[in-house]
Amino acid sequence: MTQAITITEQTEIILVEDNPDDAFFTKRALKEASVNNHIIHIKAGDEAIDFFFNDFAVSEEKFTGKTKLILLDMNLPKVNGIEILTQLKLNSTTQAIPVVILTSSMGDPMMREALNLGAESYIQKPVTYEGFQKVINQLSDRL
Repeated sequence: MTQAITITEQTEIILVEDNPDDAFFTKRALKEASVNNHIIHIKAGDEAIDFFFNDFAVSEEKFTGKTKLILLDMNLPKVNGIEILTQLKLNSTTQAIPVVILTSSMGDPMMREALNLGAESYIQKPVTYEGFQKVINQLSDRL
């Protein structure tokens, strides 16, 4: 039996997604799952790298280290999800943060590589409440 979890509102979720429709549906799935955390939306791979490692602000917000989850699209402009995931998992400040991959195709060849690099799980887009709840339950001991 999986247990439902509560993520405290004081912690942030970072959504790295370039497609505005996919970002909207992901945020909606979070809301439907009663996840009311502060969400920071990053729209490009190079911005994600700068946000996590170069003190770059997104919508006047900087990386605080209070992140409990990173939702990461694989196909991003300029820097792809694999490159971001690699840097996240090599850095001592970010390596323990669970990363869930957002993918439009379950047959995406980058998925195996992402899981080998340390991604916790993946969700097929568009994100659904059921898919998100399943992943959150899997991560419940880490959040």
